[in-house]
Amino acid sequence: MRCLKHSSNHLFWTLSAVCLAAGAVYGAQPKQTLASCLESGKKAFAAKSYLQAQDTFTRCLKMDSHSVDAHLSLAGVLLTQDDLKGAEKHFNEALKNMKRTSPYWSYTYSMLGDIALKQQQNDKALKMYSKSLEYNAANVNSLVGKGVIVEYQGDKQGASEYYRSALAVEPLNLIARKRLINLEPDYLTNDEMLTALKQRYAIAPDATELTDEDRALFVAIHGAEQRRGIDYLKNKYPKVPKEYIVTLNKDTSFAREMLTLAGYKALEKSIGQDAIAVFQKGGVPIKDVFDLRDMQGNKIFKEDSTLTESGYYVYTEALQNRKAFLLPQESVPPTQAFLAQVAKRVKELKDAGYVEITYSEYKMIQNQTKCSDETLRNKLGVYVLTVTKNDRRYFVLARQTADPKKGVPYYYLMAARAKRNPNVKVPSNSLVESYSFYGYTVCLEDGDLLE
Repeated sequence: MRCLKHSSNHLFWTLSAVCLAAGAVYGAQPKQTLASCLESGKKAFAAKSYLQAQDTFTRCLKMDSHSVDAHLSLAGVLLTQDDLKGAEKHFNEALKNMKRTSPYWSYTYSMLGDIALKQQQNDKALKMYSKSLEYNAANVNSLVGKGVIVEYQGDKQGASEYYRSALAVEPLNLIARKRLINLEPDYLTNDEMLTALKQRYAIAPDATELTDEDRALFVAIHGAEQRRGIDYLKNKYPKVPKEYIVTLNKDTSFAREMLTLAGYKALEKSIGQDAIAVFQKGGVPIKDVFDLRDMQGNKIFKEDSTLTESGYYVYTEALQNRKAFLLPQESVPPTQAFLAQVAKRVKELKDAGYVEITYSEYKMIQNQTKCSDETLRNKLGVYVLTVTKNDRRYFVLARQTADPKKGVPYYYLMAARAKRNPNVKVPSNSLVESYSFYGYTVCLEDGDLLE
């Protein structure tokens, strides 16, 4: 019996559930009539006659309403037609009748995770993917799906670990590979970033230590690549100078084009010139172009007439005839007085032993501890400073206290940083170490502390 293969290059299940269902045998030996019915449905599905396949598998269920094969097959057909509720119903029915020894527990929970993710029910999807991985830790679809949700939550380092695990099982998985590349500034170690810069001919080949300037350069070049800078150069030049682009693993399935330092500089210069023309076309006098600011008051042009990071966003908006900049005479919200108050509060926190962390690090701590926002803020030494409605800054207590609970977030912060830089010292924390020894998480499923 031949089956359709699962397309590993797509996160969501596409054309494969039927083949998983059609060849399996559950419970008592099925009657020939049921087997023939399932075979007919599979043939209709393979021929892309989805309505016929749906009718056939529905008829199969009338022969045996407990048939796991029929429920999985019908769920698969409904999923191809984007009937998420119908597919979810039959996947759940399959679970009710599935034997403990079935090889399809992981698969079914993974499909339920995909459905929840499509419905933007991220918490539910996360639970389904986690359940799937309990049955099969190498389920690529669930590893990628879980990575996507963790990435949505802001824990980019955690997401990268899921994508890496998926690629360890399936090296050609395009979704995992693409998302992992996008996250490189967030998870590469100092040594890996140093190597990446050398590959781009951006630093001396004998460099042995990554400086802050090197890191900033890597982030800038990487960002330009993710903004499709290579495609921009290919469209700009009839023949792109060979010193602008380097290809790793050429003529393999892992081939990857990257900007060299020379290519990055040429790209920045060219885009800056295009931006000047776009702003002028939009009615900005040439005398004001280089004094334009974003809505937070930051200049969008550097001294060399190239765009700043926020300048790219402003330029992209201008291409869509949307104004996202401030003219020289326009004021900046919020006021400088308010920002001064924020700066004063930040200083008070740092004087009290707090260190500022990124939102990504905050979400990483939340995911590692399983603690709710309320628990982190009220019991675990986390402080959230609200600047504006959509802008918050995050701090954790780094100073040792008599209460080990207050040091839990700082422990996880430094443990995460140590993965990138082995020179980082991870502080001792008796609470975390005790819970880790017994395999406990710091918080329960409701987000409160495990007492």
